[in-house]
Amino acid sequence: MNNKYLLLLCGVATLFASCTRVYSPALYHQDIAYQPKPTSFDKEKIATYVSAGMNTYTNSSLNDAVVSGQLNLSQGMVFDNLNFSYGAFASFGDYQNGSSDIKSAAYFKDKFFGAVGGRASINAYVHNDRADFRFIGVEAAFSHEFGDYAPYRQMLQNLGGFYVDPRVDLFSIGLTTEVIFHNRDNTDFQHGIRGFLGTTLGHNNLNDTYYKDETTTTEMFRSLYPKASYFIKYKDYFGTIEAGSGVFLRVGYKF
Repeated sequence: MNNKYLLLLCGVATLFASCTRVYSPALYHQDIAYQPKPTSFDKEKIATYVSAGMNTYTNSSLNDAVVSGQLNLSQGMVFDNLNFSYGAFASFGDYQNGSSDIKSAAYFKDKFFGAVGGRASINAYVHNDRADFRFIGVEAAFSHEFGDYAPYRQMLQNLGGFYVDPRVDLFSIGLTTEVIFHNRDNTDFQHGIRGFLGTTLGHNNLNDTYYKDETTTTEMFRSLYPKASYFIKYKDYFGTIEAGSGVFLRVGYKF
């Protein structure tokens, strides 16, 4: 009998936990993306890259789904032992509510969102054999969100009683490390593997509400987010696969 009561209690606790809803910015921890750059073994030392892709992920409390498409335009360059790139992007997507409580005043089925922003990336590298080892780098991104979802979050913030991060401007920055190499006897066929660890700067209102009981150490680790990227290039065509709190697939062309 005690086991039955324990199972029932666990079930109720799980139910209440799943009903807790957190509303974060649409691009929270999704604004950093791989920035392609020429390598030391490329003929061109400055190149322009255009790409399009799709990103899928969940919100902070893992109960809503977000699907978006993204367009990217960037320019990369290589110097002696240094790479640099900068660019702009636009994202358009659908924030899908995972709640089944259609009677709730906060209920919605889905809301459109968009975002525009810029990115910059710099790294040091050493060359050995067929590879550039981009052993340390810094990446940063700024984005501004618009659409239906942003004013909805701000409305909830004004009403009170909801766990909301109403920000529409995000600035994220972090460190990277990467190795990029070419196939034997073919410098036009390249593969890159990159790791990123960073954070989004600025005050998050959720730290004062939903996460208010966390310790400073827990809050610090929660604010960090990792991302792993795989880059492939053949002649002037390239693609990326990125995984972190979501999955981002992209294809593009180099000019």
